[in-house]
Amino acid sequence: MPLVPRSIPVLAALFLACGGSHFLASSCYGGDWPQILGPQRNGTAVDERPLKAWPAEGPPVNWSFPIGSGYAGPAVVGDRVIVFHRVGEIERVEAIELATGKSAWTADFPATYSGGYNSDTGPRCVPLVTGDRVVVFGAAGHLHAVKFSDGTPLWSRDTQADYPGPGSYFGAGSTPIVADNKVLLNVGGRDAGLVAFDLQTGKTVWKQTDERASYSSPTAARIDGQSQVIFVTRMHAMGIDPATGKELFRFPFGARGPTVNAASPLVFDDRLFVSAAYGVGGHLAKLTRNSAVQVWANDTTMSSQYSTCVHHDGHLYGTHGREDFANGELRCIEANTGQVKWTAPGFGVAHTILVGDHLLLWTNQGRLVLAPASPVGYQPLASAQLSNQITRALPAYSNGRFLFRDNQGNGGTLKCVTLVAP
Repeated sequence: MPLVPRSIPVLAALFLACGGSHFLASSCYGGDWPQILGPQRNGTAVDERPLKAWPAEGPPVNWSFPIGSGYAGPAVVGDRVIVFHRVGEIERVEAIELATGKSAWTADFPATYSGGYNSDTGPRCVPLVTGDRVVVFGAAGHLHAVKFSDGTPLWSRDTQADYPGPGSYFGAGSTPIVADNKVLLNVGGRDAGLVAFDLQTGKTVWKQTDERASYSSPTAARIDGQSQVIFVTRMHAMGIDPATGKELFRFPFGARGPTVNAASPLVFDDRLFVSAAYGVGGHLAKLTRNSAVQVWANDTTMSSQYSTCVHHDGHLYGTHGREDFANGELRCIEANTGQVKWTAPGFGVAHTILVGDHLLLWTNQGRLVLAPASPVGYQPLASAQLSNQITRALPAYSNGRFLFRDNQGNGGTLKCVTLVAP
């Protein structure tokens, strides 16, 4: 029997870390959060008013909505919140009114995932909203598209049946991305590591590579006029042309054995930053149309188990370390050198959202912290304990509202908190 580290039961969190960059859903309004890690898949809120410290008693909670199991964070477009969760033997896509917290519609699909190293059997991937489409990817590898307006099912694909491959620790957990009117996905099948599905019909457009699936989600970029979608797979970081699936670059990234790649690739300027724990570390590369040239790489400055850094004014902010080892540290590093500017020991593992020049830091223990994004030092302005449950799922931020889900047993709660008054 292979050696499995203590991390494996905890790493359900990894399903959450699926993200990217430079993608905008065609139906987006200012302040929308239409997919994992926000409008551009880089953890940065767009067109939001400045954040200020909330009262000592904490920010007001607008509403709470009971949901089922899973680690899929919410998406927000216009006046709707989209959440993907499991209720009994179904995986449910549900639209909730942002103003009231009331359900607007549901779309249900059979749930077949029976669990692995973690007992949670719900979906792991954040819904993706583009135009009048909501695309979701379930824990057993079922890919669905429904109408954003009313939840009408449009098409479904069983990716594991169509493109079987090696099993994984926690089921399917890499959130799809839309590029070139295609849904691109790290399926991990034989001769179908990466697959593109037509957004309108769900039909396969192309399939490439034998790359196994990870728990990292792809991002998109345009470098020297070349459109790229960048994946971190089980063992590599790679860029592909979304139109054809042609490989543009690839470099080793990952480690064999009971390890995972879960943080999403982050693109800023012409740089690509990828990060993982388990001795893999952080890697910064300079991108061209068809190459990724290493700038620096080490396992000492920013090795993230599952959360994705944000970039601001030449610096990266995120958590270094592992949840299961209780050694998570909040850090600021100089992006182009990897030099650590400051560290906040004992902070734990957290998801980071950049709003203007401030950081919203959401820990896996339900604590929300506001701090300036400054290389000078860590100077928290406000803190609030918003949940006493597990809060590994990626949060969302839209029009001054912070939305998160927590987990307890086979259920949980989706909550909406006001940080900036309307």
